[in-house]
Amino acid sequence: MSEPTGAARRRGPFTVGDQVQLTDPKGRHYTFTLEAGKNFHTHKGSFPHDELIGSPEGSVVRTTGNVAYLALRPLLPDYVLSMPRGAAVVYPKDAGQILAFADIFAGARVVEAGVGSGSLSAFLLRAIGDHGMLHSYERRADFAEIAQQNVERYFGGPHPAWQLTVGDLQDNLSDTEVDRVILDMLAPWECLEAVSKALVPGGILCCYVATTTQLARTVESIREIGCFAEPQPWESMIRNWHVEGLAVRPDHRMIGHTGFLVTARRLADGVEPPMRRRRPAKGAYGEDYEGPNKNS
Repeated sequence: MSEPTGAARRRGPFTVGDQVQLTDPKGRHYTFTLEAGKNFHTHKGSFPHDELIGSPEGSVVRTTGNVAYLALRPLLPDYVLSMPRGAAVVYPKDAGQILAFADIFAGARVVEAGVGSGSLSAFLLRAIGDHGMLHSYERRADFAEIAQQNVERYFGGPHPAWQLTVGDLQDNLSDTEVDRVILDMLAPWECLEAVSKALVPGGILCCYVATTTQLARTVESIREIGCFAEPQPWESMIRNWHVEGLAVRPDHRMIGHTGFLVTARRLADGVEPPMRRRRPAKGAYGEDYEGPNKNS
């Protein structure tokens, strides 16, 4: 049985072409690609790539300045934060939430719009595997080119489950019987009619937006289209902790707001969503509001 795409690059001794992440004594990371006969240079000295080629992952190398560096393969979260960018990347904390709450499974048929630099595409492809399907749409050809290079560099070549189309989703979407749709764009509400036709009953729509105004319009638009269950919006934040003997405290810096996530389940055709039980706060909707909850 053949290994999944990219799996062989994630284990075993370092070989030529592998991505290597060095960690210095202060915890700073340096990422490079192993090449025979090359040298890695820092302001603390250098060492030959050949010293790492054939060594097991987790080895320590010393520069000519006698500074020790820990050598490991970068994890996917490390890789996406250090790879070349066209657009801003989907941060690992949000990618992890998408994989979990959009229930991305092996073999899933997924449509993604707004590829950016390819961060989320790499996470999705690793989750669905070689027998799934990821069809990514990107409006800008320059972003699509950067994303393709980043994804193929991570997997060591083209991924058999990935198709990348340059163009607007609502104008080019031809996929049917889709399990999941991920929208990372400025105006996801413009694509709701198209994706609702592509999603299977019970399928999940997940939208990633940056601002509260986008969040509000996305949620209300999902409610108004009438073929989704009640949308669930949220955001996540990460705070690391300093642990040194008896000094146990939260770090002064944290990964705060990066974006809002909204998920909603596709209803069966012809089914109306149940009336919301939760009453909106007084004044939440203006007098001219014509949405589905005006009289609730």
